[in-house]
Amino acid sequence: MTRKGRRLAIIGAAGGVLAIASGLVLFALRDSIVFFYGPTDLVEKMPRPGTRLRIGGLVEEGSIVRLGQSSLTFMVTDLKRDVKVSYTGLLPDLFREGQGVVAEGVLDAAGSFRADTILAKHDATYMPKDVADSLKRQGVWRGDQKAASASSGEVAKAIP
Repeated sequence: MTRKGRRLAIIGAAGGVLAIASGLVLFALRDSIVFFYGPTDLVEKMPRPGTRLRIGGLVEEGSIVRLGQSSLTFMVTDLKRDVKVSYTGLLPDLFREGQGVVAEGVLDAAGSFRADTILAKHDATYMPKDVADSLKRQGVWRGDQKAASASSGEVAKAIP
């Protein structure tokens, strides 16, 4: 075998090993690569209790129950299913009913979600993509119209 042939064989073998290693990592992480689960996805896939994950959706109207100065429970919904979330800590200023939220934490054995981090919407047009897609499929999403009118209004104000 020539020197060029040996070099090509080594490069090919290294590429094969790298491809197999990448495939094994992706296979092992196949359920964890999701940014967050919607309530319907969470109920359907039902990950093991104690699994760390994120859930996203809308804070259901009338579901916030304050349990003390810094503790509360609320329901996250995608308008099909609901998941009860309990949280202790400081809430983002923009956290309120009917708004988009992403909660990070663990699922307990009873199916309730214990969050340690809450992320609320950051402006008038923010909505987690999966939640917005779910709302669009159900015909209740009107965010595109709001975003279009808000952006055209901002452009109109910016142009004298």
